[in-house]
Amino acid sequence: MSSKKRTRREAITQLVLEQGAVSVGSLAERFDVSMQTIRRDVDKLCEGDMLHRVHGRIELSQEFLNTPFDQRTNTNLLGKRAIGEAAAKLIPDGATVFFSIGSTPLSVANAMRAHKELTVITNNLSIAMALSDEPSNRIILPGGEVRLPDRDILGDEALALFGRFRANYAVFGVAGVAEDGGMLDFHTTEVRAREKMRENAKTSLLVLDVSKFGRPAPALGGHVSNMDTVIIDRKPNDGFEPIMEQIKDRLLVAEGAAI
Repeated sequence: MSSKKRTRREAITQLVLEQGAVSVGSLAERFDVSMQTIRRDVDKLCEGDMLHRVHGRIELSQEFLNTPFDQRTNTNLLGKRAIGEAAAKLIPDGATVFFSIGSTPLSVANAMRAHKELTVITNNLSIAMALSDEPSNRIILPGGEVRLPDRDILGDEALALFGRFRANYAVFGVAGVAEDGGMLDFHTTEVRAREKMRENAKTSLLVLDVSKFGRPAPALGGHVSNMDTVIIDRKPNDGFEPIMEQIKDRLLVAEGAAI
């Protein structure tokens, strides 16, 4: 395969990871090639499990798509509540805190409703609303388009926002964790925002419930061993025992129960 063709196919994959779906016609125009050339690229890319072609566009396969935010919020409520309460105890009044998108970071914010004089920097509108009842808090949001129904903001504006501040804490979740400890998300924009938060925070708090271990997602970025604290509701299956052992001095099991 020529380097030009490889580069184009990698760029197509990247676009789908960022946008979820891309029309075949727009790809031909973007890369200034014929429809026949793009169709060959798309056919080749769709031979794997991650991408498939439907009705003139290429999109992520169902197993790599995220579930709606409200549905995730109502999943494993007890576990997420325990995680939220454990994380909230680590963050004092007056702290500057980055919050990522996701239902588990929202559980942390809900557990922090009584906190005062926080500076909250987030691209998650639900978190902003949860912490806006306390008048002493300061809430900072990026500009840009709100992604519905998740009620979050992704893209360059969010990335730039997290790059302009230094925080005491960064609270973020992930879509999944691979057996080697790699952290997974559904879009590369989510990965970039999470990594920017981690870089610019003194203490990183990864919050995730047990269902995220082994859950597939296409965009890879970061490793659980890079986190300052990892808070889970209970330990995952034995396949993740090497990773649990590696981070045992930074691991907080909120419910204290193993599978």
